[in-house]
Amino acid sequence: MKTDSKIKLDVQDELEWEPSIDETKIGVAVDDGVVTLSGEVSSYAKKMAAEKAAKQVSGVKAVAEDIVVKYPYSLEKSDTEIAKAALEALKWHSSVPDDTVMLKVEEAWVYLSGEVKWEYQKNSAKNAIKDLTGVQGVINSIAIKQHVKPFEVKNKIKEAFERSAVIDSGGINVTTDGHTVTLSGKVHSIKEKEDAEKAAFKAPGVHEVKNKLRVQYYTEFA
Repeated sequence: MKTDSKIKLDVQDELEWEPSIDETKIGVAVDDGVVTLSGEVSSYAKKMAAEKAAKQVSGVKAVAEDIVVKYPYSLEKSDTEIAKAALEALKWHSSVPDDTVMLKVEEAWVYLSGEVKWEYQKNSAKNAIKDLTGVQGVINSIAIKQHVKPFEVKNKIKEAFERSAVIDSGGINVTTDGHTVTLSGKVHSIKEKEDAEKAAFKAPGVHEVKNKLRVQYYTEFA
């Protein structure tokens, strides 16, 4: 098992490896495998990149993210300006169906709602907005609605896990209840846990994924 000091060094190295991040402006603290990121970045996309980089490090149990997005004064936008830019971005993003996503902006935070058929469409809506100037964050509450036979979901998810090069399907149990999927068992990293959830959401008919996977790291030998 990695020590907190080793995890901290690895997270710092991972942040340095990420070209979009100025790692000198991000603080890293680790307590029992829980990483806390602090500091300032110049865009919401960089904030998300820092969180993603930390989650990729082996031994990280969770990430608490206290990074502040601080735009230069000349780039600050009003809520109205952000809303107009967000609507335009959704309009021109081909993966987001027309007239399916609604948004509101409050104190530079964008709140998404509505319904789409696929998880990738929900993620595409957020991706279309997260890089816009002035955005402090995106809350994605878009629902996934698709009418298929629920009994097909479990097999499709298991097949996706077996095809994946990054998911150890042998340690994952999949149960379904209508359009809700529950994942349980063990994986070896936070990233593998998140990848399993993403794979489950790609199955047609899945509206909700309850991710109860536990992270059990590989034993390290001296």
